[in-house]
Amino acid sequence: MKRFALAAGLLALSPPAQADTLVDNVRGETIGPDGALKTFGAFLFDDAGVIKAVYAPGDKRPKQGRKGYQYHIDGKGRVLLPGMIDAHTHVIATGFALLTLDLSDTTSLDDALGKIAAYAKAHPERPWIIGNGWNQERWHLGRFPTAAELDRIVPDRPVWLDRADGHAGWANSAALRAAGVSATTVTPDGGSIERLADGRPAGVLVDHARTLVDKAVPTPTPRDLDLALATAEADFARRGITAVADMGTEINEWLAFRRAGDANRLYVRIMVYAQGTETMAAIGGTGPTLWLYADRLHMGGVKLYADGALGSRGAWLKAPYTDHPGTSGLPQLTETQLGNLMSRAAMDGYQVAVHAIGDKANATLLTTITDLGHTYGGDRRWRIEHAQIIDPADWPLVAGIAAHGGIVASMQPVHQTSDRQMAEARLGPDRLRGAYAWASLKREGAVLAFGSDTPVERPDPWTGLAVALTRQDETGAPDGGWQPQERVDRLTALAGYTSAAAWAGFAETRFGRIAPGLRADFILVDTDPMSAAPEAIRKTKVLQTWVGGGKTYDAEAPIDAKTQKEAPPPKP
Repeated sequence: MKRFALAAGLLALSPPAQADTLVDNVRGETIGPDGALKTFGAFLFDDAGVIKAVYAPGDKRPKQGRKGYQYHIDGKGRVLLPGMIDAHTHVIATGFALLTLDLSDTTSLDDALGKIAAYAKAHPERPWIIGNGWNQERWHLGRFPTAAELDRIVPDRPVWLDRADGHAGWANSAALRAAGVSATTVTPDGGSIERLADGRPAGVLVDHARTLVDKAVPTPTPRDLDLALATAEADFARRGITAVADMGTEINEWLAFRRAGDANRLYVRIMVYAQGTETMAAIGGTGPTLWLYADRLHMGGVKLYADGALGSRGAWLKAPYTDHPGTSGLPQLTETQLGNLMSRAAMDGYQVAVHAIGDKANATLLTTITDLGHTYGGDRRWRIEHAQIIDPADWPLVAGIAAHGGIVASMQPVHQTSDRQMAEARLGPDRLRGAYAWASLKREGAVLAFGSDTPVERPDPWTGLAVALTRQDETGAPDGGWQPQERVDRLTALAGYTSAAAWAGFAETRFGRIAPGLRADFILVDTDPMSAAPEAIRKTKVLQTWVGGGKTYDAEAPIDAKTQKEAPPPKP
């Protein structure tokens, strides 16, 4: 069994002894190879962190000794599950969100401005004030915030703040000047610049227009990126997440992942989807990379964008927004461009993942996949990231793709509760039947892979599980659940965060279940998600997290703050 020492907030893996470890006395639950729930009482893994055998509660265990196992982990009768997999994350952005100004808990514009002012005062050394998480819908503002409002509290240096969905940014005048954005700036295709009556930028830039300011922000150093990665890893570990899909990886982020892997500091498995085909080719060349660092890192796909987000009215709709009839959204690519980029990736064997939120974006994507399926057959597992609004008239396209190449609906349950009231305003009642339609998409043959879109939402699989079962928020609203016909059962929800999420990344033969031949990624928790009430599942406490047979988090292990070392582990 591996020994540990604290590093970057995680329990670092030390060289293992040549020995097997028996994990015993657990209430184990995993998705079986047939998709049904499988229970067990113990399992054995080797010194490479690979599971050798799984034992039902009544099965005979091996004996401790040279011919059996050498180390023993007593689960103390607690619930043991496969490590959670977040099927849609932004790893480095999650770390930076935890390290910079977080506005996600603000409930009004004044609340946000107060928090921004306090942060700027506390950090006079920072040349830019960078933050994230604002949401004008949650503030009940009825409009976007403005540069003038930021200028009143931070006039002396640039401020650039990501909206909660990451599809809009809020700048003060100093940031706009630094970026050269003025009344004469041409709005990029696929973006929008909120403007005052005289044409000057008002302060918010949406989708492709964001890049106008992004390019002026100081570039993070490798040290910054490494810190962001370590910070995100620590957050994932304490939540029981052992693997993630990183959606839209840039070259500098890939290099941070490689540095961590080379230094044996990669404590979460990362399935990488490169940001666009140019980055895809730069990382993988003529095809996906190998699985690196004992299955901890792999670049197997590309992330493309069909549209923007619903909250910033960038989602591409078939009909105009109910609350803003002057727009139907911001398509990021034409149908021809989307097809060409998807074809470019598919011909070299990369998996294609496309961000599509609005019903027009999803219809365009589903039609494109159907057309490409005639050329690129086999097991493709085409991924729709978010799939938030799909016209029921287009559901048969999902079924056709599921039967020929496979389709993944990579969805984020908590988006439904966060977006509910805003979606009602944006879409009107007639389009809600196709909104966040988890159960319907599953019936059409899509594999549901669940995630968080962190840092848009917290990477909290337990809240996600509860929402998937109820379609209710933390207050229990609305009574009976929103569009309750789209709830899923417990088995589907657990699979969405484990076996199905692994399948969605072509990783089902490596991790995602507790089974012989797979990596020993597991967690001990205080709540059974297969029987507990949803409100109890939300409050699940992760007790331990293990990746490849190495402990990366222990809620009960005392840490000496002076020496930054774990207390001596119990003797085996």
